[in-house]
Formats: sequence, structure tokens, C-alpha cells
Amino acid sequence: MTAAVAARAHGRSAIALAAVLTTLAALLTAASFVLYALTHQGVLTNGGQNVIEVLAFGIVGFVVASRRPRNPIGWILLGCVTFELLFLDCSLYATLGRMPGYRLPVGPVVWLFAYSWFGALGILPLAILLFPDGHLPSPRWRWPLRLYLVILGGYAAAVYGAILDVTVGRHPQVAANGTLTVLNNSTTWLDVITRFIGPVMAGFWLSFVVAQALTWRRSSGERRQQLKWLLAGAGGLVIGQLISQVIQAADPTMSAPAQASLDFVSGFGVAALPVGLAIAILRYRLYDIDRIISRTLAYAIVTALLASLYAGLVLLATQVLGLTSQVAVAGATLAAAALFNPLRRRVQHRVDRRFNRARYDADNTVAAFAARLQDATDADAVRSDLIGTVQHALEPAHLAIWQLSETR
Repeated sequence: MTAAVAARAHGRSAIALAAVLTTLAALLTAASFVLYALTHQGVLTNGGQNVIEVLAFGIVGFVVASRRPRNPIGWILLGCVTFELLFLDCSLYATLGRMPGYRLPVGPVVWLFAYSWFGALGILPLAILLFPDGHLPSPRWRWPLRLYLVILGGYAAAVYGAILDVTVGRHPQVAANGTLTVLNNSTTWLDVITRFIGPVMAGFWLSFVVAQALTWRRSSGERRQQLKWLLAGAGGLVIGQLISQVIQAADPTMSAPAQASLDFVSGFGVAALPVGLAIAILRYRLYDIDRIISRTLAYAIVTALLASLYAGLVLLATQVLGLTSQVAVAGATLAAAALFNPLRRRVQHRVDRRFNRARYDADNTVAAFAARLQDATDADAVRSDLIGTVQHALEPAHLAIWQLSETR
């Protein structure tokens, strides 16, 4: 009884702490909008992406931390969003303090929090390593994890020590990009350390991904589905960032509405990672990932094929056959529309066969049963065949058949 009471008390404490951190994130988000407006920066352009990311990390972190308080991943997500918002608000506050017409105190605390982004960047990869239950993939990862934390803490101590050295009791020099000059100077000892810390940290992050990849090889069933959700979330993040970076590089002078739309796309890509983590950890609709993957691949392949066909038909009609552009576009559109469903079915069948094997096998099982049913005459044999087909295709925990008896 005492253990049950202690467990309930621990659960309530976890929920309360998670609620406090989530409320703090909400307040910091509201403050960022005010600071964006006061510093004359685009609230929609900059704030929209932040809201999406904060909602994703904050809500997922709260849900996971409150429902799985012993799993550190929920607390890691809440820590990431808190560090990121502290960095954002303090950076904007420091910018506002340098603007004409404002006399705001910008002291060591503000500058320390203005570099808290490193904390978010440092602890987020730990969610990958500790996925899905908060434990290491194997005991051999204890020393690499300790070494990573020592390096992370040592670099943070060096940066914060340099910040305190130039801010306590004196007026710090600020570079044109808004950072402290001591952290922007290529001749200091801190710059030498910074040049090496990036590749070292990237090597650790890559090793965390490799650890999960090795786990994938020896996993099956529910654990493999969890890893698929992790892969899907990470893939969404990477794809969103790639799209954002490529479009920005192609059009560096894009308009504010276009930039805002691009930031929303990037924000949704970042939000895919915590959402994938939450579904995997809470084991909610795990097996839907196979359908999501197969549908995404199928429609991406169909879109690429139809786009290529459309462009080829327009080019053929205008350049070879000499038709007008309106006729060529209309003909290509009709051809693409006519081919959409047949092409989608063929591509979906092949994708299911490769990536959604459970559905492919189930469809084949049901089709074979339907073929046998056409020539069946024995009711008992049909019932047994039906039970075996459902058991093989769906693997239910329980199975029962109700049969109406004939009445005379």
C-alpha cells in the first residue's frame, strides 16, 4: 500500500513539474511575440515557426513526461523547448537593449541565457540514444554517454566562463551580428576549442543514430514499429530542413509572405520528430506507420511519374507535333488524369509488397479465400477455412463466429 501511495505521489509530482515547464514555455513564447514586435522583426515570419515547434515539443514533452515520468525523453523535450525559448527571448531582449530609445539593463544573466541554445542542441540527441524506454541500447554505451556529457559540460563551462569574464562588472563589446566579441574572436583560445567541438559532437550524434540502426537489425514486432516512427519523425525533420535550405539558396530575396510559408514548412518538419517519438513511446497506433510509409512513397512516386509524363507530353505536342500550348496542356492534363488511378494501383501494389508486407500478405490471403469460396459446398469446411484465413490475415487475440441456425 505504501508503494502504491508513493507511486501516485510521484506521478502527481511529475505532472505538476511538467505543467510548470509547459506553462513557462507558453509564457516565454508570448514574450517572444512582444519582443519581435518591439525590435521591428516580422512576427509572422519569425513567430509562426516558433509556435509550431514550441507546441510540438511542449505538448509532446508534457504528455510523455506526465504519463512516463521515469522515461527521460519527455523531460529532454521539455528541456529543449525551455532552453530554445530562453535563448530566443534573451537574444531579442539584448537586441532591444541596444536600440535607440531603450535603456534596458543587459547583464550577465541575459547573456548567459542568450547562449542557452547550446543546451538544447546538446541534450536533444540523447532522446535518440535513449529511445524508446529511456535506457541505453546496451551497457557498453555507458562510457560513451559519460564522455559525451563531460565534453558537453566542459564546453558549456568554457563558454559561460568567458561570458562571465567579460560581462561581470564591465560593459561587454558586442559584434555587428549581436554576439559578444569574445565569442566572435578567431584569435582566442575559446575559438580554437569551438573549431574542434563541432566535429566531435557530430561524431557522437552519428554514433547515436548508428546505435539505433544496429538495434533495428535485431528487432521485430512492436520494437521495430517504434523504430519506424522514430525514422519517420527524423525523416520529416531532415526533409523539412532540406526544402527550406534549398529554396532559400535558390531565392535569397524572397518576399515576406513566401518566407513565412517556408518557415511554416520548416516548423512542421521539426515538429515531426517529437510527434514520432510520442507515438512510439506511448505505443499509440503503432502499426499505422506501415500504411503511412506505403501511402507516402506511393503518392510521391506517382506524382513524379505523372509530372514527368505531363512535361514530356507538353514538350512532344508543342515541339514535335507543332500544336498550340493550350491544346498541348489540355491533352497532357487529360492523359495524366486518365492514368492516375491505374498507375496509383500498380505503384501501391508494388510499394505494399516491399514496404507494407503485412497488408500485401493479408490481401493475398483474402483473395485466395475468396477463390476457394466459389467452389465450396461444405459449411463446416467453409467455417474452418474462414477461421484460418482471418487468423492468418489479421492475427486477432480472440475470434468467434455466430451462425444462424435454420428454423422450420
